[in-house]
Amino acid sequence: MSPRLELRAITKRWPSVTANDAVSLEVMPGEIHALLGENGAGKSTLMKILYGVIQADAGEIIWDGQTVRIASPAEARRLGIGMVFQHFSLFETLTVVENIALGLGDGSALDELSQRITAISERYGLPIDPRRTVHALSVGERQRVEIVRCLLQEPELLIMDEPTSVLSPQAIESLFGMLRTIAAEGCSVLYISHKLDEIRALCHRATVLRGGKVSARCTPAEETHDSLARMMIGGDLPEVTRRVAPEASPVRLELSDLTMPPDDPFGTALNRISLQVRSGEIVGIAGVSGNGQKELIELLSGERLAAQADTILIEQRPAGRLGVSRRRALGLATIVEERLGRGAVPALSLADNALLTARGTMLRGAFIDRRALSAFARRCIERFAVRCRNEHSPARSLSGGNLQRFIVGREVLQNPRVLVVAQPTWGVDVGAAAFIRQSLIDLRDAGCAILVVSEDLDELFEVSDRIAVLAGGRLSKSYPAADLDAGAIGVMMGAAPRGPGHSVTQADSHAA
Repeated sequence: MSPRLELRAITKRWPSVTANDAVSLEVMPGEIHALLGENGAGKSTLMKILYGVIQADAGEIIWDGQTVRIASPAEARRLGIGMVFQHFSLFETLTVVENIALGLGDGSALDELSQRITAISERYGLPIDPRRTVHALSVGERQRVEIVRCLLQEPELLIMDEPTSVLSPQAIESLFGMLRTIAAEGCSVLYISHKLDEIRALCHRATVLRGGKVSARCTPAEETHDSLARMMIGGDLPEVTRRVAPEASPVRLELSDLTMPPDDPFGTALNRISLQVRSGEIVGIAGVSGNGQKELIELLSGERLAAQADTILIEQRPAGRLGVSRRRALGLATIVEERLGRGAVPALSLADNALLTARGTMLRGAFIDRRALSAFARRCIERFAVRCRNEHSPARSLSGGNLQRFIVGREVLQNPRVLVVAQPTWGVDVGAAAFIRQSLIDLRDAGCAILVVSEDLDELFEVSDRIAVLAGGRLSKSYPAADLDAGAIGVMMGAAPRGPGHSVTQADSHAA
């Protein structure tokens, strides 16, 4: 059998870095082939070349035995290549069906296309309402739109760049079942993920990139999590260490009967959410995207105002009616889930992006202290090992993981008293994820009260002292992380919030 795709000595150079250095790989019909590497290793650049977004400086693309030049994404789609990007390419003000119609470009009537979207999303366990406007969707829901749009094209080669980073475990299982099904029917899959357990469970072969070059090839099922990680980073994974949180410490963030209707017809209403986060602890909130996480983060950050001031207390002071800047003045910092566009302005330099939230120490009266600003950005780059040219690099030039390192560093270096963070390691490689999680733990050990909203249960168990579940806009009681397991979290996701006398523990989950 001949390969469906061959990449021969693909090379791509930018002014300050060689992103791909003579990279070669092949993918057979019906094969699920993993592409592994750290953030900045060259994976996304290679896939953009294959999809016609950018052009290689050297090398060949062989498709079904013929040398091809893929000049644009439209040409890639005509060949039968589909791609789900890590960073979304959706129009905020259009509906789901309108976005998908633009991507397909086949002139389908919107009503007919809506029916196809509903059918395929239900078939593969990726529910999405075609009528919803994209700006009202969470990150996880936007990911579903990208996946469904690609599946509607019936590709012969499907490229998936971090497709499960914000999907629920159930949706991931559905996605894997779909990928195995289309692979059995002859479709090839190029699968990029930092979740090594997924790679081992799903992929037939793997190519590993390090520093833009192929560093290894392997059969993932024959490797361990640690051996795959060593291939990626060239050494052992850093270990996350944590101490036991003190039992008695002051409450720094408190929510009391926080209730809020959604700001769009398809959002989730928050219903009587109550929670305390103390100095020196991390409280994790688990749940499937679309259950009120987006609305909760907006209310906590100050992007939306609560109906009553005293439903949100920061350092014992009513903050529900305060805007973003006044909450930051009380010691609150926020890391949003959508890093490119909301967490950082793509066209601005890293230094100017630092100014967006760290301006308190960068202003001299009405003037910006450029020297102090550059020094802060450099300190963030150095301490958080951000791979970039310098502090003048635009945010859009960084890989997703490196931009996330910078955003986390920007907030951590301000020594906040309260930190609210959503999806802290979405799309981040295993080494960077460990570094970011350790940074959160170190900040917690310094006395910060941290609230982490994440769909990654492994992440929540690794960093959290207590965990609660957000389902249908209601927040469960929080429980010590040591008393829970994934099964218990699943029970909490599917149950109404329990009364104060009931405890959901590992024993409950096994009984269920």
